[in-house]
Order: sequence, then C-alpha cells, then structure tokens
Amino acid sequence: MLFQHIYDKSLAQASYFIGCQKAGVAAVIDAKRDIDTYLEIAKANNMQITHIFETHIHADFLTGSRELAKLTGAKLYLSNEGGPGWQYEFPHQGLKDGDKIQVGNLSFEILHTPGHTPESISFLLTDNPASNKPVMLFTGDFVFVGDVGRPDLLEKAAGIAGTADEGAKQMYRSLQKFNALPDYVQVWPGHGAGSACGKALGAVPSTTVGYEKERNWAFQYANNEKGFVKYLLEDQPEPPAYFAMMKHLNKVDRPLLTEIPVLRKIAAAELKEALLKGIKLIDARPKTEFAGGFIPGSINIQGNNSFATWAGWLLKYDEPFIILAPEDQLNDLTRKLMRIGLDHIYGYVSSTQTWTEAGGALEKANILSLQETRELLAHNNVQLIDLRGAAEYNAGHIANAENVFVGTLVDNLQKINKNKNVIIYCQSGDRSSIGYSLLLKNGFKNIANFSGSIQEWVNAGEPIVT
Repeated sequence: MLFQHIYDKSLAQASYFIGCQKAGVAAVIDAKRDIDTYLEIAKANNMQITHIFETHIHADFLTGSRELAKLTGAKLYLSNEGGPGWQYEFPHQGLKDGDKIQVGNLSFEILHTPGHTPESISFLLTDNPASNKPVMLFTGDFVFVGDVGRPDLLEKAAGIAGTADEGAKQMYRSLQKFNALPDYVQVWPGHGAGSACGKALGAVPSTTVGYEKERNWAFQYANNEKGFVKYLLEDQPEPPAYFAMMKHLNKVDRPLLTEIPVLRKIAAAELKEALLKGIKLIDARPKTEFAGGFIPGSINIQGNNSFATWAGWLLKYDEPFIILAPEDQLNDLTRKLMRIGLDHIYGYVSSTQTWTEAGGALEKANILSLQETRELLAHNNVQLIDLRGAAEYNAGHIANAENVFVGTLVDNLQKINKNKNVIIYCQSGDRSSIGYSLLLKNGFKNIANFSGSIQEWVNAGEPIVT
C-alpha cells in the first residue's frame, strides 16, 4: 500500500492519497482544489487515480474532487446518506452505510457517521491480503485528534435553524460506532489545529481509536448525552462568513478550475481607475510593512496561513479584487484563494511603488506602544475595542474593552464612536491590522492600533478581567 498525507496549513485541511501498488490504482480522499499535487504523486509512483472519495459536503474549503475526476477519468464516490436536502447535485456513485469499495487490494467500508453534517461518512480501510482486519479510519470532520466535529455550522454559517442540537445528538450516537472499533485502528482526520471545524483540535496529524477513547473529551461523557451536547455546542469559534458559500458550491454543479490561474499585472493608471470604481485592494504584506506605508483604502490581510480564512471573511464572491504582493508569493496566494473559491482576481501589483511612481501618496498607520496605550486609557474620551472572538474575550480582556469581532466589524461600524479616540487590539496584532485598515477604509480617522495587543499587555504584567 502507498499512503500519503497531504496537508494544507493555510486551512489546516488534510487530504489523502491511498494506492494499491500491485494493481497500480489509487484513491484520493477529500481533495483540495489545486489538484496538481495528486497528479504528481500518481505520476511519480506510476499509478492511476481511479477513485475519488469525500467524507461529506464540506463547508470550510472548495474541494477539487470534480476537477480531479475531469482530468483523470476517475469516478466520484460520494455520500447518499442524510436524506433529502443533503444530496450532491451532480453525477456520482452514491455510498451508504455498510457499502464496500475495492481499490485494487484495498477495501474501503463505508460508515455513516452523522453529527457534523447529516450526510457525513467515514472510510474504514482494510489492506488485503496483508490482513483481513481494518487498519485505518478516515474520519473527515467526525473525530479529530482530541476533539470531534462541531454540529453548529449548518445553523450558524448556513442559516439552517434547529440543526445544531440535533447534530450534537447525532454525533453522540455516531461515537458509539467509533467506540466499537478495535483500539489499534489508526485515525486520520480531515483537519488539525487551527481549523474552525472544532474548538480543541490537536496538532499531530493522526491518532488511534484507543488513544481517543482515553484522551478525547468526547468519550468522557458515557451515558451523559445531555452533558455531551452542552459541552460540544458551547464556546465554538465564529464560523467564517465564506462557509455558507462553500457548502453551496460543494453540493451543486459549478464551473471547474483545473489549472492555477496566472494573474495579470496592473499598471498605475489602471490601479487608480480600479480603486475609483470601488474594486478592493488586498495588501498581503506583513503588518509591519503595511503600517509603514500603505495605499489609501487598501485592506491588510497578511499572506500567512490565515490569508484564505480572512479573505473569506472580507471578500464577496461576486466582486473582483486586486492583490498587492511580491511576484514570488503570487502562486501561493492564488492557491490559497482558489481553495475557497475566490477566483475573481482582477490582477496584482507587486509593491506600493506602482502607486507612488504615479504620484500617489501613502498613508502610515497610527501604532501605539504599550506606554502610549496606558496613557491614553487614563483619559475619559477613549473607546477600547477588542477584535478577538467571543470565547477569547470572555477568557480575559483589558478592563472596559468592548468586544467587536474583526470578522464582523464592517457589519458593526455603528458600535465604533467617531467622537472618541478609539484604540483597537487583538491577541498579537494580526487581526488589529486588518481591523485598522477596515476602519480607515470606512471613513474612521480617530483610530489607533495597539499592535502589541493583549499578548504584550499580559507579558508586561498588566491586569485583565473576565
């Protein structure tokens, strides 16, 4: 058996390439959209991708399953569980609980494991003829290392009322199926630490059934469904705004993108014209570079592992946008964007020089030191805004800070007082740089960014409240 774990750090998302070397055939589970990775693995190992699996209709990324099927001729094997409303709307081979799919000498048994979503399935792998016992379980968003999939996304992100509580109860029942598996079975989940599909995901890539029985909080609620449901639903992180769109696009027939787009470079005159038309400019430089000089109206989303997530929060799928980033970073950024379906890239500029050489002026951010923050907070005419998520805020914040999550900041501008000096902060300065650029773009002039944020505040021994 050939096995490869492919991990996208930007979305903390795992996909899998599993092949039978004797037969020269392979399956891919939960493919990311930039599918050249799987084609290269297949070519390097002289294998043909014949089967494409998905564990469920994903909400956090746009799968490349259909792109991969188009280029390889492989067949799509997708869940037919969950009932009406939870069916894929394009041709595929439907899978039900108990079905078995053969890929060369590899056997995949289908387990219906609802909870995260009603149609969720897991794949139990047996490597014949080496053994007649299962060796691996591919769980998708069912069981993670140290956590289980959240059931509230359909309600919070997709707006399907009443699904969170029922999903939590389904998850409780599905775990009994997991609990019955042999302890030695390896567990390969769909996500790791940093994913918004759970609240306590571990950082290691895999686990075992036995380890999770001992260490995962979810298995400590035996015969206590009510306690399990309560714990599972509380303190889940805010689901990114783009999740609803992913749920839709992964379910319906959509245009396919089988190659990495090559972006068009924009000259100064066109850049000015585009900005006048209201086309958004995403400055992907580090926050310190942005603070030192940025094009007016640009939004700072740093090109790190969180780039796609924040782009999904702040960009609309029907609107074009421009990227400001060095040319050697464009391929990586384009891949990150296409993984969540943000394909409407108008073009790029490689630096702020495009703007200044045409006579445009740059702005600088109003960055506060710890001491300056202390001094300003001593005055009455100050509003302090904590841009972190609600769970982070409740765990400890600076006294008198108001919580306005940065992902929903534009929808809550009425909470920001234009008649006061406003100080914003987050955990370490990344989100506050986003927030600062958003507020300036929306006409606020009274904003200062405590970029050291609560991390520097706590390290300096300053008090926090809960």
